[in-house]
Amino acid sequence: MTAQALFQPFRLGALELPTRVVMAPMTRSFSPGGVPNAQVVEYYRRRAAAGVGLIVTEGTTVGHAAANGYPNVPRFYGEDALAGWKQVVDAVHAEGGKIVPQLWHVGNVRRLGTEPDASVPGYGPMEKLKDGQVVVHGMTKADIQDVIAAFAQAARDAKAIGMDGVEIHGAHGYLIDQFFWEGSNQRTDEYGGSLANRSRFAIELIQAVRAAVGPDYPIIFRFSQWKQQDYTARLVQTPEALGEFLKPLCEAGVDIFHCSTRRFWEPEFEGSDLNLAGWTRQLTGKPTITVGSVGLDGEFLQFMVNTDKVAQPANIEGLLQRLNKQEFDLVAVGRALLVDPDWALKVRDGRLQDILPFSREALKTLA
Repeated sequence: MTAQALFQPFRLGALELPTRVVMAPMTRSFSPGGVPNAQVVEYYRRRAAAGVGLIVTEGTTVGHAAANGYPNVPRFYGEDALAGWKQVVDAVHAEGGKIVPQLWHVGNVRRLGTEPDASVPGYGPMEKLKDGQVVVHGMTKADIQDVIAAFAQAARDAKAIGMDGVEIHGAHGYLIDQFFWEGSNQRTDEYGGSLANRSRFAIELIQAVRAAVGPDYPIIFRFSQWKQQDYTARLVQTPEALGEFLKPLCEAGVDIFHCSTRRFWEPEFEGSDLNLAGWTRQLTGKPTITVGSVGLDGEFLQFMVNTDKVAQPANIEGLLQRLNKQEFDLVAVGRALLVDPDWALKVRDGRLQDILPFSREALKTLA
């Protein structure tokens, strides 16, 4: 099967992509002081020049004191950081690509001692104490509104510097997802209880972003069933429950769902071969992005526990079959594209034997 389906244009309103290949967001930690530098500009430019239709940047922290959880992660606030991102935008556009920032707040994953203010604890749906010290600040309603305002401002800034849309990070056990998940959200106010109530924070945040950018600016929302804390976790157990969860997010203003899974080929529910992106597209009618070990023979968790493991390029025929059947609209590529900037061109030209294998060594450089 040819890879032609991956290299068809995609259009949603004013968003026109030259290919269906998306660069998945991957934390790289090469932005000292939170400012993207010339090395970061070149990193994204190379992928845009080599057939990637849409770049979703690494997670970028919004302008809230507790948003960051890791060193050297880029900010999406402040004149210096936004100027750095403007250079990235211009470089990507010069190569004919499109780019959106992933807007991020880590929530209770943050630890005391983390930059930029070491004294600020993590923020989350509930307070957590350790040895009598507050290690997670339970968010008040005023805190919730402050975080929502920070996301809205980041989206406004993204539009102002020429980004082609925004992605809101609502996956993987970070702040927005912490509100979704019953295990981390046992609030007794309107932001806790039923899944509908636990979704209220995300809904209000998406509504605020939509109000900030207007009706036609693309909003992507990334969500997942699995969490960093539990790879077997399931937010919903049935297609019906998934539909009930997604409907208010659509109504709030989501244009595209980025459906994060560890292995794109695995069915999400019994009785159907559809993956999470497939079910989401069918239930909402919205375009979806699939992701999860695309183009490699091993999924990402293996590289967390086996440091010498090397992932060889994998056949993508099954992926192409699903894309041709319109199970999903776009395909996000992570580690395969991280290690080989020319992955898309090699796939397009049938040069699979030339694709570079992935190992954790690739994470040590920004190539």
